[in-house]
Parts: sequence; C-alpha cells; structure tokens
Amino acid sequence: MMGGPAPIEIAAAMGKIPRGLFIMTAAHDQRRSGVLVKWVQRCSTQPPLLMVAVPKGQPVEPLIRDSRGFALCQIAEDDAFLFRKFATPHDRTDDPFVALDTRDGAYSAPIIERAMSYLDCEVVRHLDLDADHRLYIGRIHAGEILHPAKPAVHWDENGYPPARSSAG
Repeated sequence: MMGGPAPIEIAAAMGKIPRGLFIMTAAHDQRRSGVLVKWVQRCSTQPPLLMVAVPKGQPVEPLIRDSRGFALCQIAEDDAFLFRKFATPHDRTDDPFVALDTRDGAYSAPIIERAMSYLDCEVVRHLDLDADHRLYIGRIHAGEILHPAKPAVHWDENGYPPARSSAG
C-alpha cells in the first residue's frame, strides 16, 4: 500500500488505546473552572510528571496559565454525575463547583471530594500544537485516593468517539 495506512485504519488502531476520565480543575483570582479530560499519561517517575491533553478554547485554560497549576480529579466508573456536569463547557462566569464539596490544592485548584482520587500539579511545560488539543505537563506535588473504586476507562471501538455515550 503506497503512502501507509489509511486514516480510518490509524483511527481504529488509536481507538484501542484506553482513556481514563478525569476532571481537570484550576483557579485564579476568585475564578474556578473545570473540564472533562480523557487523555492523561504519566511521563516520568523522577520527578513525577504527567501529561494532559486539553481541548483548545476551554474556560479552564487561562486559569491554568495564570495560576501555573491544576488538579486532576479521577472519576469513578459509577459516577455519572461528575461526567455529566463537566462533559460540556460551562459559561466562563459560572462556578461549576458551587454544589460540590471541594478543597483547594497547592495552586488553589479545586479538589473534588467525591472524586475517586486526585493529583495536584504544578505546570512545568505547556505545548501548543497545530492540533485540536494543547498539552500541559504537570509535576505532581500531592495526590490521594479519596474513595477506592474502579476508575472510569473507555476506548473507542472504531477509533472515533461514539456519537452518544456515558463514557465520552
């Protein structure tokens, strides 16, 4: 085959990479925001680093930039509430955490108490790719399992996101 695999074959192969569901949170200047993220990966153990892909244009991005930190709150498999609450972008002036019990991380990012676990991170690198997502590399300063549970994990059957799914 000239030119390599077809885009549909590449997408199908990529769809076999599992994705965890997390809420990425940040706060700055009395504003708080969060977004559902599906692509999180450890990058290093010494120091402990992770990478998060964030869809461009999310209200959380300026807060991450200005605070230089974020938290990742992992969603449990049976927590449809957190998935629904953060799956669609909210208005930039709304505080999506009003009805949730939270505490502040080291960089003021909200840590959602009902989450399965959290990681509190300092931004050490930001990559603006010629793509639909930006990459944030965070150094993990704190983390904890809040409620032992099975994590929400998803992969795409054909490589493309399902039209309607509770797992994103």
